[in-house]
Amino acid sequence: MSARCRPEAVNLDRAMPRHDLHTHSTASDGAYAPAELVRQAALAGIEVLALTDHDSTAGVAEARSAAAGLAIRIVPAVEVSVTWQNKTLHIVGLNIDPEHPALQAGLARLRAIRDERAVEIGRRLAKHGIPGVFEAVSALAGTGMVTRTHFAQYLAGQGLAGDAGDAFKRYLGHGKPGYVATQWADLAEAIGWVRAAGGIAVVAHPRRYQLTGSWLRRLLTEFKAMGGEGIEVASGVAVPNDVQASADLARRFGLLASVGSDFHSPDHHWLKLGRLPPLPAGLVPVWSRWPAGPDS
Repeated sequence: MSARCRPEAVNLDRAMPRHDLHTHSTASDGAYAPAELVRQAALAGIEVLALTDHDSTAGVAEARSAAAGLAIRIVPAVEVSVTWQNKTLHIVGLNIDPEHPALQAGLARLRAIRDERAVEIGRRLAKHGIPGVFEAVSALAGTGMVTRTHFAQYLAGQGLAGDAGDAFKRYLGHGKPGYVATQWADLAEAIGWVRAAGGIAVVAHPRRYQLTGSWLRRLLTEFKAMGGEGIEVASGVAVPNDVQASADLARRFGLLASVGSDFHSPDHHWLKLGRLPPLPAGLVPVWSRWPAGPDS
């Protein structure tokens, strides 16, 4: 790619606000209610926080209200579930209009798919000899959506697995008794919803999908051609080699660089709010492309 096609890099050595642009609340599968998430983020020194619940913007209004009077800016956002080449991916939409009709229609469709999947997971686990799981996890989720995380937490809490990760390995992962194959949004659809809502589409945690280099390059080629603009370079679980590899992809494809812990719960001691490696030099941060000021 020629230098003319690349966005201009920003000097990252100067003092910049601390960003965490990938977090979850009880509106999806996070442990904290949106207001408490904002409070914890402020205590952690985060100055710009994006709430990126799975297929939902239900927590954004509460997060914005909670930020009033605190030294923290809330970026309205969402994490959209995508099926691409029979693989499940996540696209984060940053600085969106959370009430945009096209976005909300798409997210409502995905939540309906999630509801159907949850019922089927419960049915399959009951067939496997574990009855009443759907009803239990529905109570666990409360007013939020039921996710596989809730199933994993319940199974671990019942002593049927060592922890949530073990529950995925035993019951919820591919080929296991509670696994349900799911068709999410097309990549082009997800990007279109984000762009229609005025946001920036970002590939979340690209190294987590365990794609080969050629598959990852194919994904990013299609992603950019469809209007995608960013890639998560620094994430809470990324090792230095992953950060550098994602930075190289950002440079190669002329993508904006994002950062996000993917925080869900304080129980996940390896994923802390705002605890992120710095962006490598020579990248264009995604926040350079949205207006300054609160809730712009």
